[in-house]
Amino acid sequence: MSLDSSVRHLSLQEMVPLLESQQAAKVDVVASASSIRSRDGRIELFGVSPVVDGRGVTAVDGLYEPTAAADGQIADKLGIPARYLRRLRERDRLDLYDSNINGWLHGRTDAELPAPDDRSFLLRLFTPPQPDRPGVLRAMVSDRYGIIDNLDVLTAVLEGIRDADVDTDVRGCDLTESSMHCKVYCPQMSALAPRFLENYRSPFANPDLEADRRAAAGDIDRWRRVAAASGQGYGLGHEPVVYAGLRFSNDETGHHAVRLTPELVVQICGNGLTLPLFAHTHRHVGERLDTGTVSWSQDTLRKKLAVITAETRDRVAEWLSPQFFTARIDELEHAAGAQVTRPDKTMEVLGKRLGFSDSERSGILSHFIAGGQLTAAGIANAVTSYSQTVADADRANALDDLALQAMSLA
Repeated sequence: MSLDSSVRHLSLQEMVPLLESQQAAKVDVVASASSIRSRDGRIELFGVSPVVDGRGVTAVDGLYEPTAAADGQIADKLGIPARYLRRLRERDRLDLYDSNINGWLHGRTDAELPAPDDRSFLLRLFTPPQPDRPGVLRAMVSDRYGIIDNLDVLTAVLEGIRDADVDTDVRGCDLTESSMHCKVYCPQMSALAPRFLENYRSPFANPDLEADRRAAAGDIDRWRRVAAASGQGYGLGHEPVVYAGLRFSNDETGHHAVRLTPELVVQICGNGLTLPLFAHTHRHVGERLDTGTVSWSQDTLRKKLAVITAETRDRVAEWLSPQFFTARIDELEHAAGAQVTRPDKTMEVLGKRLGFSDSERSGILSHFIAGGQLTAAGIANAVTSYSQTVADADRANALDDLALQAMSLA
């Protein structure tokens, strides 16, 4: 992955080797402010002890290219306005970028104030791919940050799903510079939602929208196969079937946590309508870490992951139960029918209330019109179908979290 890349709609079989290759390049160190400096817009470590682990001895001193997320964290930790720091990088004023960061880390040499920063930070790194290339600074977070890696979370959550004894399939995975997102559904737990899907047709019948979706997501043909296997008997493009499901995410770089969220999956086009009101979050907080290489004992790691597995098992047992699923479908059907008579005005209001950008508002409106469903449900479906065409997986998942709220405001 490049510094600012986002890979969408991987299969589980594709995700695992990608996470394994990233795991092999990861190094975590706690470094004092005095051993960190900025040089030509890159972060340089000096005087930090090498990492000694099963891979041998790995030197960590050297240059690291910050990701956009790491730049934001540096700004936050040092009290520098993030927009200002970003503007310095965009305008190639790396001299000012360096002087701001170094000034706040090391103080001034010609005056007592500001004094040098006496804190230590946890730095999450990717080692350089070649000796003459910089590594990647993925995160600069508190030395109390509790490290839980994507591969460990994936394993723990899937184990919790198995422990709940519910038959599920992973329908897609996303990976960004900071987060992992995985979506799971239960093919045996389906229901008709005729009011929510009344008159709805897949917006991806529009070749332009389908091209957008294919550029960022998977293949709708797999949902046709699901429809055929379900035996519901509806005509192609008219199946009002919704599945029970959930999605889980992990953030390795300090912004969020492990998050589990139930969702309803629309069969015809793969729209995922999350239910954020019921989301469960496991935050990354740990004991204060000593300066030097970060190394959790296997016992400590097992205990952390056992908690995530148990929490997943309990949530899956609740969310993929007939009682929970039926109640959510009833709520959805009840709220779905409000007519939308002025979609352009509705989207303008929703954009302001929910923080949609101009391009997002325009895209959602296009999906609403293509979906042919002039109701509040049509707004929700437009948000979740448009999200499939968004290349940034973090933003796509955030849009899915807003779909129900958009429906209630329409």
